Amino acid sequence: MNTEKTPEDLQALNQETQEIWNQNAVWWDEQIGEGNLFQKMLISPATESLLEEISGKVILDIACGNGVFSRRLAQLGAEVVACDFSEMLLECAKARTKEHVERIEYKLIDATNETQLLTLGKRRFDAVVCNMALMDMATINPLISALGQLLKVGSCFIFSVLHPCFNTNGCKMVVEEEDRSGELITTYAVKVSQYLRLPPAKGLGIIGQPTPHYYFHRSLSLLFNTCFSAGFVLNGIEEPAFDLKANGDRPFSWANYKDIPPVLVARMRLMQTPTSD
Repeated sequence: MNTEKTPEDLQALNQETQEIWNQNAVWWDEQIGEGNLFQKMLISPATESLLEEISGKVILDIACGNGVFSRRLAQLGAEVVACDFSEMLLECAKARTKEHVERIEYKLIDATNETQLLTLGKRRFDAVVCNMALMDMATINPLISALGQLLKVGSCFIFSVLHPCFNTNGCKMVVEEEDRSGELITTYAVKVSQYLRLPPAKGLGIIGQPTPHYYFHRSLSLLFNTCFSAGFVLNGIEEPAFDLKANGDRPFSWANYKDIPPVLVARMRLMQTPTSD
């Protein structure tokens, strides 16, 4: 697990991760555009539901990528600060921002660097979101620590990640077919071989991407306990899956796995401030 690595190891992993995302940025932006199926059907609806109030709020979008959700938040009336550690992804985000430009401020910030994060302003934000990025970070401790100071007390941090139980490098997707009384039945399942001690590994976020990127798996207990230790409580959770109308374009598409959630979305509310605040 990445928590066992030295600071030097984490720094090297983070630097390599940053380089990979800069390499993939333009291709990734072309694939995501204004939202792929995961974004439109799973991530955005669940995140918006957990945010509850959006219009008039000041919201920080951590690891914003090409800015697709930042633009959605601005469309819904929020004032948005959007940051990422990939300069190339930020360039893509800025190029795509044609409307509500005055409501979005893009900033080059490394979410694994607490000092950089705190330059955004203590007690400035009504909410913080981080969509599908915690599993891409070599360490999340600096981010969670900074959030305890960036958020107003009582405000929330909402994150989405690949589901730690069902969608990791320790899982295999399975398709089985059986003849049941003359009827062919197809069953979609997930086989889990590793969960608690799954090391960082490279993989594909989207088939065909130029360079595989790192995944840093964290169990549910590790994710939530890191937040609890910084004064957060869990008060909202969703496990969205594709509905019955969705059809996968290949046998192992997640759209075929109707009863298994590929992502986890959680709302952590800040209930107490750090003792040093």
